[in-house]
Amino acid sequence: MDSAGHDRIPETALGWHRAGTGAALATVIETWGSAPRQAGSQLAVSGAGEMAGSVSGGCVEGAVVEEALAALRDGRSRVLTFGVSDEEAFAVGLACGGTIRVLVEPVGAGMPEPMLADLVAARAARRPLAYLVNLPDWARRLEAPGADAGLDARFRADKSGVEGDAFVGIHNPPLRMVIVGAVHVAQSLVGMARACGYDPVIVDPREAFGSAARFPGEEICHDWPDEALAAIGLDRRTAVITLTHDPKIDDPAIRAALASDVFYLGCLGSGRTHGKRVARLAEAGYSEAGIARIHAPVGLDIGARSPGEIAVSIIAEVTRVLRRGE
Repeated sequence: MDSAGHDRIPETALGWHRAGTGAALATVIETWGSAPRQAGSQLAVSGAGEMAGSVSGGCVEGAVVEEALAALRDGRSRVLTFGVSDEEAFAVGLACGGTIRVLVEPVGAGMPEPMLADLVAARAARRPLAYLVNLPDWARRLEAPGADAGLDARFRADKSGVEGDAFVGIHNPPLRMVIVGAVHVAQSLVGMARACGYDPVIVDPREAFGSAARFPGEEICHDWPDEALAAIGLDRRTAVITLTHDPKIDDPAIRAALASDVFYLGCLGSGRTHGKRVARLAEAGYSEAGIARIHAPVGLDIGARSPGEIAVSIIAEVTRVLRRGE
């Protein structure tokens, strides 16, 4: 199964449950050592024995499926602990083994269907949610960002795991990177962005620049940036990078990003170019605090010179802001 299939595990489980087949969700809640899959990884199992997703890359899937089918029969949630030997770990590309704990919940009898449906709806709407399970008594709830500083840190870090007696499963929308300007830097940046888990979108009204020949297989939009970004929909899981140096193209994208809660806005150009950019924005009525959201010149100062090196510096800075909030 491809990564997109792995990312739709709750949706798959809800579909099987509503179709009458029955479904159980298995979720990695804790790991020690070189566990094959991180906390939050999920496997859905239908009453017919169908599988979607993974909790171990194949090391313990068979045992988890058996327990999931048992959970569907008896209606009881359970926590399983597995040791992954060095030999099993090596088979899935790890240097050594580890230990994983897996939460198995039958949908309906364990995880309530309305709660799973709310989670699926939030994911469809790109709204982040945390699914919390108190393991001693199986009390469950959904929480949005803003309720707790510790939970907010987990959202920022994409970090599911056990906290006290509770498992916290973080469900963040997929990361997106909107790259305005189909220039040489963009050609290097899209591949790096995808490797880091972003869905990149290239925006450039100049069709000769933003061509399929120059960006094979990538999503390209030839609308003007203000229209394109409005159609894409900007949110806190989106980074916007402007690369053209042309105010006619960059400035509409910058204004759209400043009017949103994107977590990162970076603009290519020298200090002098950015000074002119700041003057234009100030004249247009933008506050100093708003303008200060712009990272410019874009990227960490690592002495980058080539398009590939500049792309590395951009990805590094975007990652720092995403994970550390700075």
